[in-house]
Amino acid sequence: MTTKAVEKILERALTGYELSSQEGVILLQQTDIEAIAAIQDTADQLRRLQAGDTVTYVINRNINFTNICEQHCSFCAFRRDAGEEEAYWLNWAQILEKTSDAVQRGATEICMQGGLNPQAKISGRSLPYYLEVVKIIKAQFPQLHLHAFSPQEVEFIAREDDISYASVIVALRDAGVGSMPGTAAEILDDRVRRILCPEKINTATWLEIVSTAHQLGVPTTSTMLSGHIETPQQQIHHLQQLRSLQQTAYDRNYSATITEFILLPFVGQEAPKPLRRRVGRDQPVLADALLLTAVARIFLGQAISNHQPSWVKLGLTGAIKALKWGCNDIGGTLMEEHITTMAGAIGGTCMEVETLHTAISSIKRPHAQRDTLYCLLTKEEEVVSG
Repeated sequence: MTTKAVEKILERALTGYELSSQEGVILLQQTDIEAIAAIQDTADQLRRLQAGDTVTYVINRNINFTNICEQHCSFCAFRRDAGEEEAYWLNWAQILEKTSDAVQRGATEICMQGGLNPQAKISGRSLPYYLEVVKIIKAQFPQLHLHAFSPQEVEFIAREDDISYASVIVALRDAGVGSMPGTAAEILDDRVRRILCPEKINTATWLEIVSTAHQLGVPTTSTMLSGHIETPQQQIHHLQQLRSLQQTAYDRNYSATITEFILLPFVGQEAPKPLRRRVGRDQPVLADALLLTAVARIFLGQAISNHQPSWVKLGLTGAIKALKWGCNDIGGTLMEEHITTMAGAIGGTCMEVETLHTAISSIKRPHAQRDTLYCLLTKEEEVVSG
Protein backbone atom coordinates (compact mmCIF):
# COMPACT_ATOMS: atom_id res chain seq x y z
CA MET A 1 0.00 0.00 0.00
CA THR A 2 1.52 3.31 -1.08
CA THR A 3 1.82 6.35 1.14
CA LYS A 4 -0.66 8.14 -1.16
CA ALA A 5 -3.25 5.43 -0.59
CA VAL A 6 -2.73 5.75 3.16
CA GLU A 7 -3.14 9.50 2.86
CA LYS A 8 -6.53 9.00 1.17
CA ILE A 9 -7.70 6.88 4.10
CA LEU A 10 -6.49 9.50 6.55
CA GLU A 11 -8.07 12.38 4.63
CA ARG A 12 -11.44 10.65 4.79
CA ALA A 13 -10.99 9.94 8.51
CA LEU A 14 -10.53 13.66 9.14
CA THR A 15 -13.91 14.34 7.51
CA GLY A 16 -15.64 12.00 9.96
CA TYR A 17 -15.64 8.99 7.64
CA GLU A 18 -15.84 5.66 9.51
CA LEU A 19 -12.95 3.42 8.52
CA SER A 20 -13.61 -0.12 7.37
CA SER A 21 -11.82 -2.97 9.11
CA GLN A 22 -9.67 -3.46 6.02
CA GLU A 23 -8.59 0.19 6.11
CA GLY A 24 -7.77 -0.11 9.80
CA VAL A 25 -5.55 -3.12 9.14
CA ILE A 26 -3.81 -1.25 6.34
CA LEU A 27 -2.89 1.54 8.76
CA LEU A 28 -1.61 -0.91 11.38
CA GLN A 29 0.61 -2.68 8.86
CA GLN A 30 2.48 0.45 7.79
CA THR A 31 6.26 0.42 8.18
CA ASP A 32 7.11 3.44 6.04
CA ILE A 33 8.31 6.34 8.20
CA GLU A 34 6.32 8.93 6.26
CA ALA A 35 3.12 6.89 6.44
CA ILE A 36 3.50 6.36 10.18
CA ALA A 37 4.15 10.08 10.67
CA ALA A 38 0.96 10.85 8.73
CA ILE A 39 -1.00 8.41 10.89
CA GLN A 40 0.35 10.07 14.03
CA ASP A 41 -0.52 13.54 12.73
CA THR A 42 -4.06 12.47 11.82
CA ALA A 43 -4.61 10.90 15.23
CA ASP A 44 -3.36 14.07 16.91
CA GLN A 45 -5.67 16.23 14.79
CA LEU A 46 -8.65 14.01 15.61
CA ARG A 47 -7.76 14.12 19.29
CA ARG A 48 -7.82 17.91 19.14
CA LEU A 49 -11.16 17.93 17.30
CA GLN A 50 -12.84 15.31 19.48
CA ALA A 51 -11.38 16.01 22.92
CA GLY A 52 -9.49 19.30 22.79
CA ASP A 53 -5.95 20.14 23.91
CA THR A 54 -6.44 19.76 27.65
CA VAL A 55 -4.85 16.65 29.15
CA THR A 56 -7.08 15.32 31.90
CA TYR A 57 -6.36 13.06 34.86
CA VAL A 58 -8.23 11.61 37.84
CA ILE A 59 -7.05 11.34 41.44
CA ASN A 60 -7.88 7.78 42.34
CA ARG A 61 -6.74 4.75 44.26
CA ASN A 62 -6.62 1.27 42.86
CA ILE A 63 -7.54 -1.45 45.38
CA ASN A 64 -6.95 -5.03 44.25
CA PHE A 65 -8.74 -6.57 47.21
CA THR A 66 -7.57 -10.16 46.65
CA ASN A 67 -5.23 -12.07 44.36
CA ILE A 68 -6.82 -15.43 45.15
CA CYS A 69 -8.35 -16.54 41.86
CA GLU A 70 -9.97 -19.66 40.45
CA GLN A 71 -8.70 -18.95 36.95
CA HIS A 72 -5.27 -19.45 35.36
CA CYS A 73 -4.83 -16.87 32.58
CA SER A 74 -1.63 -17.47 30.66
CA PHE A 75 -0.45 -13.86 30.99
CA CYS A 76 -1.19 -13.37 34.70
CA ALA A 77 1.52 -13.11 37.34
CA PHE A 78 -0.92 -11.72 39.92
CA ARG A 79 -3.19 -14.65 40.78
CA ARG A 80 -2.50 -17.09 43.62
CA ASP A 81 -4.26 -20.10 45.08
CA ALA A 82 -5.69 -19.82 48.58
CA GLY A 83 -2.99 -20.75 51.10
CA GLU A 84 -0.19 -20.15 48.62
CA GLU A 85 2.70 -17.92 49.56
CA GLU A 86 1.95 -14.29 48.58
CA ALA A 87 -1.80 -14.96 48.47
CA TYR A 88 -3.79 -12.20 50.16
CA TRP A 89 -7.37 -11.13 50.82
CA LEU A 90 -8.00 -7.73 52.36
CA ASN A 91 -10.47 -7.53 55.23
CA TRP A 92 -12.99 -4.72 55.72
CA ALA A 93 -10.67 -2.73 57.99
CA GLN A 94 -7.81 -2.88 55.47
CA ILE A 95 -10.09 -1.78 52.62
CA LEU A 96 -11.38 1.14 54.69
CA GLU A 97 -7.86 2.11 55.73
CA LYS A 98 -6.75 2.28 52.10
CA THR A 99 -9.87 4.21 51.17
CA SER A 100 -9.43 6.70 54.01
CA ASP A 101 -5.83 7.29 52.99
CA ALA A 102 -6.93 7.89 49.41
CA VAL A 103 -9.52 10.46 50.49
CA GLN A 104 -6.92 12.28 52.58
CA ARG A 105 -4.78 12.46 49.42
CA GLY A 106 -7.57 14.00 47.39
CA ALA A 107 -9.03 10.95 45.65
CA THR A 108 -12.43 11.23 44.01
CA GLU A 109 -12.45 7.62 42.79
CA ILE A 110 -11.76 4.16 44.13
CA CYS A 111 -11.10 1.61 41.40
CA MET A 112 -11.68 -1.86 42.77
CA GLN A 113 -11.02 -5.21 41.11
CA GLY A 114 -9.71 -8.51 42.36
CA GLY A 115 -9.25 -12.18 41.71
CA LEU A 116 -12.21 -14.53 41.43
CA ASN A 117 -12.14 -15.89 44.95
CA PRO A 118 -14.72 -18.67 45.50
CA GLN A 119 -14.44 -18.10 49.27
CA ALA A 120 -15.59 -14.48 48.97
CA LYS A 121 -19.12 -15.14 50.16
CA ILE A 122 -21.52 -14.15 52.91
CA SER A 123 -23.99 -16.85 54.01
CA GLY A 124 -22.86 -18.97 51.10
CA ARG A 125 -23.58 -16.38 48.42
CA SER A 126 -21.23 -14.25 46.36
CA LEU A 127 -23.29 -11.11 45.65
CA PRO A 128 -23.77 -10.16 49.33
CA TYR A 129 -19.98 -10.13 49.78
CA TYR A 130 -19.46 -7.72 46.90
CA LEU A 131 -22.37 -5.57 48.05
CA GLU A 132 -20.83 -5.37 51.51
CA VAL A 133 -17.53 -4.16 50.02
CA VAL A 134 -19.42 -1.37 48.29
CA LYS A 135 -21.59 -0.49 51.28
CA ILE A 136 -18.78 -0.19 53.81
CA ILE A 137 -16.97 2.27 51.53
CA LYS A 138 -20.04 4.32 50.58
CA ALA A 139 -21.29 4.45 54.18
CA GLN A 140 -18.14 6.21 55.31
CA PHE A 141 -17.24 8.03 52.08
CA PRO A 142 -20.48 8.67 50.17
CA GLN A 143 -18.79 11.27 47.96
CA LEU A 144 -16.45 8.72 46.37
CA HIS A 145 -17.12 7.31 42.92
CA LEU A 146 -16.71 3.53 42.92
CA HIS A 147 -15.36 2.30 39.60
CA ALA A 148 -15.61 -1.37 40.37
CA PHE A 149 -15.93 -4.98 39.25
CA SER A 150 -15.23 -5.98 35.67
CA PRO A 151 -17.52 -7.95 33.33
CA GLN A 152 -15.60 -11.06 34.38
CA GLU A 153 -16.43 -10.38 38.04
CA VAL A 154 -20.08 -9.80 37.16
CA GLU A 155 -20.18 -13.17 35.39
CA PHE A 156 -18.44 -14.84 38.33
CA ILE A 157 -20.97 -13.48 40.83
CA ALA A 158 -23.90 -14.43 38.59
CA ARG A 159 -22.52 -17.94 38.06
CA GLU A 160 -21.78 -18.53 41.74
CA ASP A 161 -25.26 -17.39 42.80
CA ASP A 162 -27.17 -18.66 39.74
CA ILE A 163 -28.66 -15.26 38.96
CA SER A 164 -28.72 -13.04 35.87
CA TYR A 165 -26.07 -10.52 34.88
CA ALA A 166 -28.69 -7.78 35.09
CA SER A 167 -29.53 -8.75 38.67
CA VAL A 168 -25.87 -8.42 39.64
CA ILE A 169 -25.42 -5.08 37.88
CA VAL A 170 -28.61 -3.58 39.32
CA ALA A 171 -27.68 -4.65 42.85
CA LEU A 172 -24.17 -3.23 42.56
CA ARG A 173 -25.48 -0.02 40.99
CA ASP A 174 -28.08 0.46 43.70
CA ALA A 175 -25.49 -0.21 46.41
CA GLY A 176 -23.27 2.57 45.07
CA VAL A 177 -21.12 1.35 42.17
CA GLY A 178 -20.86 4.27 39.75
CA SER A 179 -19.18 2.65 36.75
CA MET A 180 -17.68 -0.62 35.53
CA PRO A 181 -14.07 -1.15 34.41
CA GLY A 182 -13.97 -2.52 30.87
CA THR A 183 -11.19 -4.92 31.73
CA ALA A 184 -11.12 -8.69 31.07
CA ALA A 185 -11.59 -7.75 27.40
CA GLU A 186 -8.01 -8.74 26.51
CA ILE A 187 -8.58 -9.34 22.77
CA LEU A 188 -12.21 -9.79 21.78
CA ASP A 189 -11.47 -12.78 19.57
CA ASP A 190 -12.16 -16.25 20.91
CA ARG A 191 -9.25 -17.81 19.01
CA VAL A 192 -6.90 -15.64 21.05
CA ARG A 193 -8.90 -16.03 24.26
CA ARG A 194 -8.64 -19.83 24.09
CA ILE A 195 -4.88 -19.41 24.45
CA LEU A 196 -4.65 -16.33 26.68
CA CYS A 197 -7.54 -16.91 29.06
CA PRO A 198 -9.47 -20.12 28.28
CA GLU A 199 -11.37 -19.99 31.59
CA LYS A 200 -12.51 -16.40 31.14
CA ILE A 201 -15.78 -15.27 29.63
CA ASN A 202 -15.91 -15.41 25.85
CA THR A 203 -16.24 -12.41 23.56
CA ALA A 204 -20.04 -12.57 23.30
CA THR A 205 -20.45 -12.65 27.07
CA TRP A 206 -18.12 -9.69 27.60
CA LEU A 207 -20.08 -7.68 25.05
CA GLU A 208 -23.42 -8.76 26.55
CA ILE A 209 -22.47 -7.73 30.08
CA VAL A 210 -21.11 -4.34 29.01
CA SER A 211 -24.18 -3.64 26.87
CA THR A 212 -26.43 -4.68 29.78
CA ALA A 213 -24.57 -2.24 32.03
CA HIS A 214 -25.22 0.54 29.53
CA GLN A 215 -28.93 -0.32 29.39
CA LEU A 216 -29.07 -0.19 33.19
CA GLY A 217 -27.36 3.19 33.43
CA VAL A 218 -23.88 2.03 34.43
CA PRO A 219 -21.10 3.62 32.34
CA THR A 220 -18.09 1.49 31.45
CA THR A 221 -14.60 1.92 30.16
CA SER A 222 -13.04 -0.20 27.41
CA THR A 223 -9.59 -1.76 27.13
CA MET A 224 -7.38 -3.83 24.87
CA LEU A 225 -4.49 -6.05 25.97
CA SER A 226 -2.10 -5.78 23.03
CA GLY A 227 1.29 -6.89 21.84
CA HIS A 228 1.27 -10.62 22.61
CA ILE A 229 -0.03 -13.25 20.16
CA GLU A 230 -2.76 -11.27 18.42
CA THR A 231 -2.61 -10.14 14.78
CA PRO A 232 -3.36 -6.68 13.35
CA GLN A 233 -6.59 -8.13 11.99
CA GLN A 234 -7.61 -9.24 15.48
CA GLN A 235 -6.69 -5.87 16.95
CA ILE A 236 -8.95 -4.11 14.45
CA HIS A 237 -11.70 -6.68 15.00
CA HIS A 238 -11.52 -5.83 18.71
CA LEU A 239 -11.82 -2.10 17.99
CA GLN A 240 -14.67 -2.72 15.55
CA GLN A 241 -16.66 -4.52 18.22
CA LEU A 242 -16.08 -1.70 20.71
CA ARG A 243 -17.21 0.82 18.10
CA SER A 244 -20.30 -1.23 17.32
CA LEU A 245 -21.09 -1.64 21.03
CA GLN A 246 -20.89 2.10 21.55
CA GLN A 247 -23.02 2.80 18.48
CA THR A 248 -25.68 0.44 19.81
CA ALA A 249 -25.78 2.43 23.07
CA TYR A 250 -26.21 5.65 21.09
CA ASP A 251 -28.80 4.26 18.66
CA ARG A 252 -30.94 2.77 21.43
CA ASN A 253 -30.60 5.82 23.69
CA TYR A 254 -29.12 3.86 26.58
CA SER A 255 -28.52 6.05 29.60
CA ALA A 256 -24.83 5.07 29.80
CA THR A 257 -22.01 4.44 27.34
CA ILE A 258 -18.29 3.70 27.13
CA THR A 259 -16.43 6.67 28.62
CA GLU A 260 -12.88 5.90 27.45
CA PHE A 261 -10.55 3.52 25.62
CA ILE A 262 -7.36 2.36 27.33
CA LEU A 263 -4.60 0.49 25.52
CA LEU A 264 -2.84 -2.00 27.81
CA PRO A 265 0.38 -3.27 26.21
CA PHE A 266 1.42 -6.74 27.35
CA VAL A 267 4.06 -6.95 30.09
CA GLY A 268 5.57 -10.43 30.30
CA GLN A 269 8.61 -10.20 32.54
CA GLU A 270 7.04 -12.28 35.30
CA ALA A 271 4.27 -13.87 33.24
CA PRO A 272 3.94 -17.67 33.12
CA LYS A 273 6.76 -19.10 31.03
CA PRO A 274 4.82 -20.69 28.13
CA LEU A 275 3.29 -17.42 26.97
CA ARG A 276 6.43 -15.47 27.82
CA ARG A 277 8.48 -17.77 25.57
CA ARG A 278 5.90 -17.52 22.80
CA VAL A 279 5.83 -13.72 22.87
CA GLY A 280 9.63 -13.51 23.15
CA ARG A 281 10.03 -10.29 25.12
CA ASP A 282 9.42 -8.92 28.58
CA GLN A 283 8.36 -5.31 28.02
CA PRO A 284 6.11 -3.54 25.48
CA VAL A 285 7.53 -2.27 22.20
CA LEU A 286 6.82 1.44 22.45
CA ALA A 287 6.71 2.04 18.68
CA ASP A 288 4.08 -0.67 18.25
CA ALA A 289 2.02 0.67 21.15
CA LEU A 290 2.12 4.21 19.76
CA LEU A 291 1.04 3.15 16.27
CA LEU A 292 -1.86 1.14 17.71
CA THR A 293 -2.76 4.11 19.92
CA ALA A 294 -2.99 6.33 16.86
CA VAL A 295 -4.96 3.84 14.78
CA ALA A 296 -7.37 3.29 17.68
CA ARG A 297 -8.12 7.02 17.77
CA ILE A 298 -8.67 7.09 14.02
CA PHE A 299 -10.70 3.87 13.83
CA LEU A 300 -12.94 4.51 16.84
CA GLY A 301 -13.55 8.01 15.53
CA GLN A 302 -16.32 9.93 17.26
CA ALA A 303 -17.66 6.79 18.98
CA ILE A 304 -15.21 7.03 21.90
CA SER A 305 -13.63 10.45 22.36
CA ASN A 306 -11.44 9.83 25.42
CA HIS A 307 -8.26 7.79 24.97
CA GLN A 308 -5.77 6.94 27.70
CA PRO A 309 -2.35 5.27 27.74
CA SER A 310 -1.04 3.17 30.62
CA TRP A 311 1.85 4.85 32.43
CA VAL A 312 2.16 1.70 34.56
CA LYS A 313 2.98 -0.35 31.47
CA LEU A 314 4.75 2.23 29.29
CA GLY A 315 6.38 4.33 31.99
CA LEU A 316 5.50 8.01 32.28
CA THR A 317 7.83 8.95 29.41
CA GLY A 318 6.08 6.52 27.07
CA ALA A 319 2.65 7.62 28.24
CA ILE A 320 3.48 11.27 27.61
CA LYS A 321 4.56 10.35 24.08
CA ALA A 322 1.17 8.69 23.59
CA LEU A 323 -0.43 12.10 24.21
CA LYS A 324 1.02 13.06 20.82
CA TRP A 325 -0.40 9.92 19.17
CA GLY A 326 -4.08 10.45 19.90
CA CYS A 327 -4.49 10.30 23.69
CA ASN A 328 -6.12 13.14 25.63
CA ASP A 329 -6.03 11.69 29.15
CA ILE A 330 -3.11 10.48 31.29
CA GLY A 331 -5.19 8.28 33.61
CA GLY A 332 -5.15 8.16 37.38
CA THR A 333 -2.71 8.55 40.22
CA LEU A 334 -3.55 4.93 41.26
CA MET A 335 -1.57 5.17 44.55
CA GLU A 336 -1.03 1.43 44.35
CA GLU A 337 -1.27 -1.22 41.64
CA HIS A 338 -0.52 -4.93 41.87
CA ILE A 339 -1.78 -6.78 38.79
CA THR A 340 0.56 -5.17 36.25
CA THR A 341 3.37 -4.53 38.71
CA MET A 342 3.57 -8.20 39.62
CA ALA A 343 3.94 -8.92 35.90
CA GLY A 344 7.14 -6.84 35.90
CA ALA A 345 5.91 -3.45 34.67
CA ILE A 346 8.40 -0.57 34.80
CA GLY A 347 6.03 2.35 35.38
CA GLY A 348 5.67 2.15 39.14
CA THR A 349 2.53 2.08 41.25
CA CYS A 350 1.87 5.67 42.25
CA MET A 351 1.95 8.98 40.42
CA GLU A 352 1.88 12.29 42.27
CA VAL A 353 -0.32 15.00 40.79
CA GLU A 354 2.62 17.40 40.61
CA THR A 355 4.59 14.83 38.60
CA LEU A 356 1.74 14.54 36.12
CA HIS A 357 1.49 18.34 35.85
CA THR A 358 5.19 18.66 35.10
CA ALA A 359 5.11 15.88 32.52
CA ILE A 360 2.08 17.29 30.73
CA SER A 361 3.60 20.77 30.71
CA SER A 362 6.68 19.35 28.98
CA ILE A 363 4.61 18.93 25.80
CA LYS A 364 3.05 22.40 26.14
CA ARG A 365 -0.49 21.21 26.79
CA PRO A 366 -2.85 22.44 29.54
CA HIS A 367 -4.00 20.02 32.22
CA ALA A 368 -7.13 19.66 34.34
CA GLN A 369 -8.37 17.29 36.99
CA ARG A 370 -11.52 15.35 36.06
CA ASP A 371 -13.86 12.94 37.74
CA THR A 372 -14.40 9.36 36.60
CA LEU A 373 -17.01 10.37 34.01
CA TYR A 374 -14.85 13.14 32.51
CA CYS A 375 -16.46 16.16 34.13
CA LEU A 376 -13.73 18.72 34.84
CA LEU A 377 -13.10 19.46 38.51
CA THR A 378 -10.45 22.14 38.01
CA LYS A 379 -9.96 24.84 35.44
CA GLU A 380 -7.49 24.26 32.66
CA GLU A 381 -4.06 25.18 33.87
CA GLU A 382 -0.78 25.26 32.02
CA VAL A 383 2.33 24.94 34.13
CA VAL A 384 5.48 26.39 32.64
CA SER A 385 8.17 23.77 32.95
CA GLY A 386 11.72 24.45 33.91
